[in-house]
Amino acid sequence: MMKERKVSFSGIQPSGELHLGNYLGALRHWPTFQEKYDCVYCVVDAHAITVRQDPAKLRRSTLELYAQLIACGIDPEKSILFVQSQVPAHAELAWILNCYTMFGELSRMTQFKDKSARNADNINAGLFTYPSLMAADILLYQTDVVPVGEDQRQHVELARDIVKRFNGVYGDVFTEPEAVIPKFGARVMSLNNPESKMSKSMPEGCVFVMEKPEDIMRKFKRAVTDSDTENCVCYDRAAKPGVATLMDIYSACTGRSFEAIEAEFAGQGYGAFKPKVGEAVVELLRPVREETQRLLADKAYLESVYRAGAEKAAHVAERTLRKVQKKVGFLAR
Repeated sequence: MMKERKVSFSGIQPSGELHLGNYLGALRHWPTFQEKYDCVYCVVDAHAITVRQDPAKLRRSTLELYAQLIACGIDPEKSILFVQSQVPAHAELAWILNCYTMFGELSRMTQFKDKSARNADNINAGLFTYPSLMAADILLYQTDVVPVGEDQRQHVELARDIVKRFNGVYGDVFTEPEAVIPKFGARVMSLNNPESKMSKSMPEGCVFVMEKPEDIMRKFKRAVTDSDTENCVCYDRAAKPGVATLMDIYSACTGRSFEAIEAEFAGQGYGAFKPKVGEAVVELLRPVREETQRLLADKAYLESVYRAGAEKAAHVAERTLRKVQKKVGFLAR
């Protein structure tokens, strides 16, 4: 039977706080997919434990991230919104897909190499095979499109290779997903090191979604600009990376072009510009922060929503899993 609408799958790890780069680059735009696709949104806590986590902190982070996704505009009535570990089919299909994923394919994964270098004392099997789990996340829902950043394209390509291999043996079992690199994916740079992406590992240059307005303003007032004598707000990424970073952020928050920003601050200098950028960010994030706080104060509601989300996800995922189990020769449950 033909699907009425294509399926979109997105997953995000609850490993640390959401920051402005996450929000502007992806989360702000996720709700727009609900109008065009049947959307599946997943807090991928099973992926998070490939590096050591504090259990209590992981539970808090998972719940906070779930609330933030709703606060960003993801509607649990329109979309399937759930926590990965609450749908066992993900782990079950991941094991089967491990058996159809080649060692060489996994060893070539860029993120495995990067994470291994950063966690040399904990290069575990999960870190090596988590692309198979990511493929399971996607394939369980017969996903058509996966909106990802360029750094995740490799994982979607692996999922496509697994589909071709599995379908080549067993027939038309999985939908072959396609990576979609959204045009709106703003790349937000650090406030104190504009040559690097904004990252929670450099907290002074990173603005967090749940941060207090006064702390956000302090960071913008201290943001790196440039040591030129002109003190001119004009866009030149190569010559003035600090100012370019602030202009990128201001443009993303207000929708104004670089030309309009240059005209707005003509003759005013960095002292006037930096607080204005801070104010724009505070106002952009305010409704998300306040709605997240409201949701977290109502634990009973949040629990009812994530349980319902897990049930909806499991209903879809089990159909795919049963089909796969039958194809590989497992006895029916």
